[in-house]
Amino acid sequence: MSFKKILVANRGEIAVRVIRACREMGIRTVAVYSECDRRSLHVLLADEAVSIGPAPAVDSYLRMDRIIEAARSTGAEAVHPGYGFLAENAAFARACADAGLVFIGPNADALELVGDKVRARRTMEKAGVPIIPGMSAVPSDKAEFAAAARKLGYPVIVKASAGGGGKGMRIVHEEKDLLAAVEAGMREAGSAFGDSSVYLEKYIAEPRHVEFQVLADGHGNVVHLFERECSIQRRHQKIVEESPSPALNPVLRSKMGETAKRAMLAAGYTNAGTVEFLLDADGRFYFMEVNARLQVEHPVTELVTGVDLVRQQILAAAGDKLAFDQDDLRQRGQAIECRIYAEDPSRNFLPSAGKVLFLKEPCGPGIRNDSGIYGGWEVPVHYDPILAKLIVWAEDRETACRRMAAALDDYAVLGIRTTIPFLRDVVRHPEFLAGRTTTAFIGKHFAAWSEGGPDEEKTRLALAAAAYADSSGPARGGGPAGPAASERAETPWTSLGGWRIGGPGE
Repeated sequence: MSFKKILVANRGEIAVRVIRACREMGIRTVAVYSECDRRSLHVLLADEAVSIGPAPAVDSYLRMDRIIEAARSTGAEAVHPGYGFLAENAAFARACADAGLVFIGPNADALELVGDKVRARRTMEKAGVPIIPGMSAVPSDKAEFAAAARKLGYPVIVKASAGGGGKGMRIVHEEKDLLAAVEAGMREAGSAFGDSSVYLEKYIAEPRHVEFQVLADGHGNVVHLFERECSIQRRHQKIVEESPSPALNPVLRSKMGETAKRAMLAAGYTNAGTVEFLLDADGRFYFMEVNARLQVEHPVTELVTGVDLVRQQILAAAGDKLAFDQDDLRQRGQAIECRIYAEDPSRNFLPSAGKVLFLKEPCGPGIRNDSGIYGGWEVPVHYDPILAKLIVWAEDRETACRRMAAALDDYAVLGIRTTIPFLRDVVRHPEFLAGRTTTAFIGKHFAAWSEGGPDEEKTRLALAAAAYADSSGPARGGGPAGPAASERAETPWTSLGGWRIGGPGE
């Protein structure tokens, strides 16, 4: 079985990533977009594009019926959900199957199991996988949270049962703060995943966050593609990831990898997924959750193993067997990823929407950009503010750290604020360079961070932004097929004005 056309049920850099993988495989793509995303890069790159509703995600990217109708009307045979939105929604996977569409992800039963973090914990415990102490069921009454927290002992952490990515997570140190944290977590989880259920776990202070990438086909074959170190987090959201982890030796790596495979087999899991662990200072690790989708940080695994994970997702969904086994896989070199967000780190990371006046992405040996933006694009306020991911690879960690620092220095985004200045300081910090990172890294070393840099550099960037804004006129001319002419995205042909071969522009 092979696919001729795939609908990508997402937006931003991950939609672009999937579209490019499909293009390499000779598969046509369909993009879906909300009203505020009609000029987005994923819409430009796809072979076809379908509008699915207003800007709020609940009226567009979370509308299963509209996405399925878009797939049917365009003749798509499969749906790739990316990450976030409906990627871990078992009801969506089932609805796709009922509509005769292949869901590129785990089967609905496995997705339902691991997507419910509480059920997944019970399953892993039965399979002999070590778990963090916590609730074994989602409470039906909010009063149950207080009793569970007293039994676990403070601090505890509120977690969404239907999704990850830090959405819905709250650390609670005292009982007086518990109810407010639960209610806030429920609101955020409901908005992000369409499911407001949350549960409690014991909070483990200052562990490392280490996850294992797993691939499983529909023929009983399961492999892990080694680990990613994801300890550098802000508000429970990963911002820097790397592979291999500086904390793992070959014995611990093998033990954790085999545990990850056992976890996936216990869940009857197929396609790509990630088993997440917390690792304490004594080398003890605990199952946290299964992320039943492609991870934001998947590029670091691709760079150290040479395996294209999106391609493998598509092949597995098409019914192919894995073309390699565990003994064929090796880690080579060191990869590091930094997530670039449209946030202002000097103002407590407030979202920074607006027009990208100028974009210069770093390039060179060992540098990769997974980006969903372009110069002239308007960053909306309605979604997760991730813009791009900068990933580097080198033969050793020291060289990779230097390469990432240099690449961040070469990254310029004018018109909005981004996290690039903050990331520059993170990757140059002595504790990061030494590989001594835990989930408390940002709180310990960057709680009072403020942006430095020579005033001359700031002035130069400000003048460049002003000059670019002054020289940019209204878009004119034609554009690519897709949205109506008045709604087309800016391209060189629409933004540079009239021109003709061999003569002056109009």
